[in-house]
Amino acid sequence: MNILAHFTRTFLGKIVLASLFFLSITASANALTLTPIRLELQADPGQTLTEEVTLYNERPTTETFYISYANFEAQGESGNPAFVEPKDGIGTWMQAAEKIVIAPKSSKTVPFTVSVPADASAGGHFGAIFWGTTPQSSGAGQVSIGAKTGLLVLLSVSGPISEKGGIVDFATVGKKTFYTALPVDFTYRFENAGSDRIKPVGLVKIKNLLGFTAKEVPGNPADGNILPRSTRRFETAWVGKDIPNPAQPVEHSGFFNEAKYQWRNFAVGRYVAHLELAYGFQKETTSAKFSFWVLPWQLLLIILVISTLIFFLVRMSIRHYNKWVIERAEEMFEEMHAQKKRSIVHRVLRPVKKVVAKKEKK
Repeated sequence: MNILAHFTRTFLGKIVLASLFFLSITASANALTLTPIRLELQADPGQTLTEEVTLYNERPTTETFYISYANFEAQGESGNPAFVEPKDGIGTWMQAAEKIVIAPKSSKTVPFTVSVPADASAGGHFGAIFWGTTPQSSGAGQVSIGAKTGLLVLLSVSGPISEKGGIVDFATVGKKTFYTALPVDFTYRFENAGSDRIKPVGLVKIKNLLGFTAKEVPGNPADGNILPRSTRRFETAWVGKDIPNPAQPVEHSGFFNEAKYQWRNFAVGRYVAHLELAYGFQKETTSAKFSFWVLPWQLLLIILVISTLIFFLVRMSIRHYNKWVIERAEEMFEEMHAQKKRSIVHRVLRPVKKVVAKKEKK
């Protein structure tokens, strides 16, 4: 299981997962384990390579395993390979013992050779060696891989290798331009018009309306390769905090749960996704962009309602305060006016009081 977990992040992992039925048959019916399960080789035209692989018989009985060979090539744009009966190519360059007998719970190391023709074309050549419990039957067409365990051989022949490729198209999945919340799923198609496999590397930079980078996501999260003269489709996503598995759709029941999710993964406005990739030994670059909107209307509606309530509360408070200030000013004015009147009367009556006081003394 550790091996599978590791290779799901590689080109081989994609092949292995795409051939899941093959692996399940291998584990239960064939009970044969290989080490390694992939070889990446380099050779010159006319050179013969000698390699080896270890086969382990997991069964409690002695087993005889028969060898067969295949070329593999791209099938569609998903990255899944098609194993083809070799009429030429690397499938006919490899040679090993036709059969091998392995005791119960034992292993054997099997040598094999890869004889590269002198006129072999420069670039990538991809094949597989299978071991199964039944002899290989000859016939045209695709190779049956049931009840077999395979070793992938990825050979690069030296020489003037052509590296040509680029992004064919880039957009959100379904070319969707309006979202109410994350995630935003992106997809692009990359064409390899060269003579060897290439692996694009880079980022999707998501920029907001002000031109600032809001998020960066990997452009090739699965580290997928593209075989020569083929086109492959890739996917990546701008995901939120509440999405442990981007492959599963996000479902929020209820208006307020959706608004809460939108608040935790806040995104609003127009965004432009810039896909920037490099590929090949020369690190050639290619880019594309796509724009979309994120309008979390549930959250915006709540913010609007709360803002409206706050506005009216503040407005009412200001009115109440102004009324209180006016009333207080009027009271102060009336009090000052009354004091002024009392002061005038006191000044007028003061001489009279003095006269009255003198008369009373006499």
